[in-house]
Amino acid sequence: MTESEPLAGEALALDLVNTRPVSGDGRMDLLGTPRQLARWLKLEADRLPESGTDGQPVPDDLVPVHAVREHTEAVVRALLDGAEPPATALRGLTEAQRAAPAVRELGWDGTSVTAVPRRTGPLGVRVAAALAEAAAGLLTDPAIGRLKECEADGCVLVFLPAHPRRRWCSPARCGNRARVARYYQRHSAAQPPRT
Repeated sequence: MTESEPLAGEALALDLVNTRPVSGDGRMDLLGTPRQLARWLKLEADRLPESGTDGQPVPDDLVPVHAVREHTEAVVRALLDGAEPPATALRGLTEAQRAAPAVRELGWDGTSVTAVPRRTGPLGVRVAAALAEAAAGLLTDPAIGRLKECEADGCVLVFLPAHPRRRWCSPARCGNRARVARYYQRHSAAQPPRT
């Protein structure tokens, strides 16, 4: 796993926030192009049915998704700092949900009435609404009190630990890097300097 690959497996809203990792040149945007957004939507398809199969994202789809990511991250960072979340971020998440509300579409499957949530509008607006809804669910869940930022130097990714001793966003990403650094430090300190 590299820094250019999205980290998935956390709550959907945290997976979204984690699409802006740090690289040697500063923060990267793993959803910077329609192609990257399409790849991420495919990765999250089981949790994000709003991405649908109605074509590939276009540049205009990035704007609402980026806005929801920015608002979600602002609230998450405030909560990590023990501060009040910015009212503009909370309003932004509410407005994103309002832009494409889920309507339960009724149908008949041959034996009973079914209800499938559907959103209308452009792909980016539908996805942003679903992501804002996921953020609202996460941010109001009592589990948000366990929210942590990765302890690895230079990592800004966030996670909800299932185990209280979890320290890194990913054992394969930052956990391995930290273990290698500790190993190097132990072994280089034990050996006398070369002349």
